[in-house]
Amino acid sequence: MPDRKVVFLFTSDEEIGSPTSRPLIEEEAGKSKCVLVLEPSMSPNRALKTSRKGVGIFTMKIRGIPSHAGVDHEKGRSAVEELARQITYLHSLTDYDIGTTVNVGFVKGGTISNVVAAEAEAEIDLRVVTQEEVNRMLPILLNLKSRSEGTIVEVTGGMNRPPLERTEKVQRLYGIAKELAKSQIGFDLPQASTGGGSDGNFTAPLAPTLDGLGAVGDGAHAVHEHLLISEMPVRSALVALLIEQLANETV
Repeated sequence: MPDRKVVFLFTSDEEIGSPTSRPLIEEEAGKSKCVLVLEPSMSPNRALKTSRKGVGIFTMKIRGIPSHAGVDHEKGRSAVEELARQITYLHSLTDYDIGTTVNVGFVKGGTISNVVAAEAEAEIDLRVVTQEEVNRMLPILLNLKSRSEGTIVEVTGGMNRPPLERTEKVQRLYGIAKELAKSQIGFDLPQASTGGGSDGNFTAPLAPTLDGLGAVGDGAHAVHEHLLISEMPVRSALVALLIEQLANETV
């Protein structure tokens, strides 16, 4: 039996950003030697998550100058046109080589077709692999400048989840899990990175975190989303072995 205290923390608001559970998650992580996250693997090969992208959520609001589209078109300044320019620029910031993506996923603007749009708005999603990239991208997004004369651009928001980085200590945790899976249960345990966030993003800056130890399945958020019942006892055994092993390991 482990000779260290083991804390099980169950939360119910992860899918909406963990607004109430985050302080408790971070408090417990700050007191912990390491963190095991039972987020589903959602990978048929049983892979653990040793890297998760950080998630930023931003709102961009644009103000233009309304005018009659037929009588005084030249006197207006279209917020919708400015929004289009901003979207093109924002999407150009995506860099697959370093794992950074910027996505404008929701837009609205204007009133009716014969009025030059006075207002427009967009929701922006940012995904980054490292804290260094967070520090680079935040000033860019929060200080966007107007690209059309007479319009005003304002961006609010920030990082909803920091990155879970594949550090040396995370790799050591994974190595322990991989060896236990092979020697005690008899299967190979790969590791993977993902762009999706979990509560493991909150614990990662505070304690070495190994994620994706939950149900094995496939199709996250898709119509065919499912888990494999036959894998549940295997996963449970792996978690139990990890707890027992880590109680006597220096991570």
